[in-house]
Amino acid sequence: MTGDIEKTTIRKAFLRLMPLLLLCYFLAYIDRVNIGFAALTMNKDIGLSAYTYGLGAGLFFWGYFFFEVPSNLILEKLGARRWISRIMVTWGLVSAGMVFVTGETSFLVMRFLLGAAEAGFFPGIILYLTYWFPSIYQARVVAVFSVAIPLSLGIGAPLSTSIMLLEGVGGIHGWQWLFLLEGLPTAVVGFIVLMVLPDRPLDAKWLLEGERAWLQATIERERQSVQATHGTSVWRIVLDPRVLGLAMIYVANTTANLGLAFFLPQIIKGLGLSDLHTGLVTSIPYIFGTLGILVWGYFSDRFSERRWSLFAALALAGTGLAGAAYMGRSEAAVAFISLAAIGIYGTKAPFWALPSTFLTGSAAAGGIALINSIGNLGGFLGPTIVGWVREKSGSFDMGLYVLAAISIAASFAALIVVRPRADASHSANNRAMLEAKVQNGGAASS
Repeated sequence: MTGDIEKTTIRKAFLRLMPLLLLCYFLAYIDRVNIGFAALTMNKDIGLSAYTYGLGAGLFFWGYFFFEVPSNLILEKLGARRWISRIMVTWGLVSAGMVFVTGETSFLVMRFLLGAAEAGFFPGIILYLTYWFPSIYQARVVAVFSVAIPLSLGIGAPLSTSIMLLEGVGGIHGWQWLFLLEGLPTAVVGFIVLMVLPDRPLDAKWLLEGERAWLQATIERERQSVQATHGTSVWRIVLDPRVLGLAMIYVANTTANLGLAFFLPQIIKGLGLSDLHTGLVTSIPYIFGTLGILVWGYFSDRFSERRWSLFAALALAGTGLAGAAYMGRSEAAVAFISLAAIGIYGTKAPFWALPSTFLTGSAAAGGIALINSIGNLGGFLGPTIVGWVREKSGSFDMGLYVLAAISIAASFAALIVVRPRADASHSANNRAMLEAKVQNGGAASS
């Protein structure tokens, strides 16, 4: 039993928590990017130019930016169960409310409100995972959680274009059905979260008493180790160069990610496909992106290595985007976009395992939220840049080159921001503490 307590406890926590969290993020991302599929007909129906559409798609992230840090600090104080539930119910209703947009002003306002409603969800979950999984598992659990991004796009692409075939049913457009049928389920799942999600290991009735005590003690020991070295003040994170450096890298990755995602259906449709076939082909890069997350997460934890993993993923993203731009409107461009997706999404596992190596407590809540809120401004920059370039040049190719350059620059920035061997030594120290705790806790519970 002494050697099994770690494996048993982590497996139970993973199987109980991750399916629900994965579903939540799956719905969140569908509600965030379904605007890309709605745009296939909505832009013409309500009179949106490519620039205004890109502006509105990105305006979501300003709402995100202003409310992200306060939201995560509230989550730490109020508890994940109630606050994540509140976020999901609110954004589900706002997303469904997109059915009422009639022109530029209402479109821009609703996109801002959607970002404000969702603010705090992703960093809240990243913080929540640090309550349940020791650092040596965090790249893998973040990888599994982040699979929801390409999964939501891979499944959401054909799903969204299929829903849009309801054009005219009930006297409303297909894109209105899209917002309605993909927004309301999110609010329903929000109420499920309120009923079943435990805040901390000590609240988990499905863990045995010894397992709860072992997990809580292990997480607490890691927290104390980080606190002793780095402190917990939420105010110091604002000027911490590591936080700001990671935020800038995340800006670049999000710029590339969402600059591509919001326009990918239109890029694919440029190959001469129908709306339905556009949805099916659009899903291909995200299938590869799913593999990228899982592979990068596994090897990053397996070798306790974050720095070069992050560099390689960002460099691969830039290479794929540049290749897609060079190939223009061709099937080969889809292959290069798939390569870029592996790098874009592979970045997330090693990246989000880094903050917990120097942040804990309120500093972790604020720091993770600050990184994510600043980083998600890339969600404004990406669509705005690509939309503006598309309108000026008449092609998406130059916009893809810009996204590629940003990704390549971020890959070299990662080598500067992430200190060599720092992440590896942190993981090694935590492994030693974990093994010691297994011996002590296991003996006590035998």
